[in-house]
Amino acid sequence: MKNWQKKWEKAVLLVAEVEHIPVMLETALDLLALKEGCTYVDCTLGGGGHAGEILRRIGPRGRLIGFDKDGKALERIKDVLAPYLDRVTLVKCDFRHLAVVLKKLGVIQVDGILFDLGVSAYQLLDPERGFSYNYDAPLDMRMDEGSQTTAKDLVNSLSERELADIIFRYGEEKWARRIARFIVERRESAPITTTHQLVEIIKDAIPAAARRKGPHPARRTFQALRIAVNDELAGIEEGIRAGIPFLSAGGRIVVITFHSLEDRIVKNIFREYAGASILQIITKKPLVPSPAECRQNPRARSAKLRAAEKLPSIM
Repeated sequence: MKNWQKKWEKAVLLVAEVEHIPVMLETALDLLALKEGCTYVDCTLGGGGHAGEILRRIGPRGRLIGFDKDGKALERIKDVLAPYLDRVTLVKCDFRHLAVVLKKLGVIQVDGILFDLGVSAYQLLDPERGFSYNYDAPLDMRMDEGSQTTAKDLVNSLSERELADIIFRYGEEKWARRIARFIVERRESAPITTTHQLVEIIKDAIPAAARRKGPHPARRTFQALRIAVNDELAGIEEGIRAGIPFLSAGGRIVVITFHSLEDRIVKNIFREYAGASILQIITKKPLVPSPAECRQNPRARSAKLRAAEKLPSIM
């Protein structure tokens, strides 16, 4: 049995402990202002923690439309949401196509939209997916396993300048140029195909003094490649802009982000629509989890939440 397979068996035990803890659950649902019998959209089903609680609170006449482009996540969530499957529509689709899907479903308006961005605990703890620098696994990082481009494709085909740009822009990595140079040098002798290979290259590229400080030295580069592989930032902007027109007057949009690049996009969109008198911003500054939640759920530490409400049309 391969080493990563052994680690996967151990990781499975951890999944049950962490996956059921949705980030900022009460804050998000309070700001959605859930009402019985209304229709809501969960754009990132993940482990189903938010979705299950939404369905419980909106009652037997309420409806939830849930999106996830990860087919494995949708299969798991059928069990999580089993008591509510008659009131939920599960859609395997990138949320950037939100408008197209809602139109096909005949949905004219919804009463709230939730985005819980980033990678899920299941994805991080599944070594086969290649999201984590803690497991030696194929260098993949696709949220939608049906998509074509993997992290392996990027690190083995992009130019040094293109790699440096991705690592700096999406990972905000100080050592982006050195890391890109080391990647290009190493791939000349053999393709880079696993997460472990990439981690070792990153460690070699970052000076020892810098490695001893802060988080894992590969964290920013892995984040950058994941964002690039999944075109995440463009998808966030497209998804939020697609959803706002479907909100009913008084409907809420709530977005949970996990790094500054995501948060900046949300902040700017909300400000734009508030300036056009389409939205009213509810959270003047982003809300963050309590210290108690961060202790219980370490994934919550970097979370920020913003919310806005649809204003009545002036036409």
